Amino acid sequence: MAGFIKAGLLNSENILVSDVKRESLQVLAERFQVGITEDNKRAVQAGEAVICAVKPAHVKTVLAEIAPFLTPSHLFISVAAGITLSFIEANLPPQIPVIRAMPNVPALIGEGITTLALGKYAGEKEREEGEALFGAVGRVVVLPEENLNAATGLSGSGPAYISIILEALADGGVKMGLPRQVAFDLALQTMIGTARMIQLTGDHPGLLKDRVASPAGSTIYGLHALEEGGLRGLLISAVEAAAKRAGALQVPVEENKGLKS
Repeated sequence: MAGFIKAGLLNSENILVSDVKRESLQVLAERFQVGITEDNKRAVQAGEAVICAVKPAHVKTVLAEIAPFLTPSHLFISVAAGITLSFIEANLPPQIPVIRAMPNVPALIGEGITTLALGKYAGEKEREEGEALFGAVGRVVVLPEENLNAATGLSGSGPAYISIILEALADGGVKMGLPRQVAFDLALQTMIGTARMIQLTGDHPGLLKDRVASPAGSTIYGLHALEEGGLRGLLISAVEAAAKRAGALQVPVEENKGLKS
């Protein structure tokens, strides 16, 4: 929502937010000047696009509440990890266009990437609407639904992995004698600059790595330490674990009592 407003895609007066916590609504109203309500039904009736941003375990309850008020003229977008299109469609009236979306945190500053999967009643018009909404806060990739859990484990959870790497690099600088703020600034700009360089050049990351790692130089020694520590394998395992967890969340709540979202 912050990204939509900042990008100028939507005006505050065109957004109505519903939440069970009154204090949360008041904070949003003060920060963004949006309309607020504690009535999900009112929010659905007032809007053309309905974005369902609740925890996976609560999706079925919310769908049951709002289903009588949804029509085929609505576009229903779910950002609940793991909840399948077929599950959503089965709990809504027939022919409701549904899109699953997985944005990530950098959408807050217009640098996110969102993956979309289209339901069986979502056509080109709905695809364009979904791309316009999330394109206002970063890049958009449309994928088959079977790839969405993998995207969740990579781009959805990825900012947490990148943050850990950034923090660890800064800690390494501190260990070797750099002041904390200097170490953080060096690590942060190195990460930003490297990502931007790869983005602009289109070069494979391995090519940039090879350019930096000169024979018998300090970088190749550092790379050896990373390989001994299993950094590559750990990151691959992190994506795999998060993707599998996203897939587990799609089990209906009644059959999923041992899982927490």
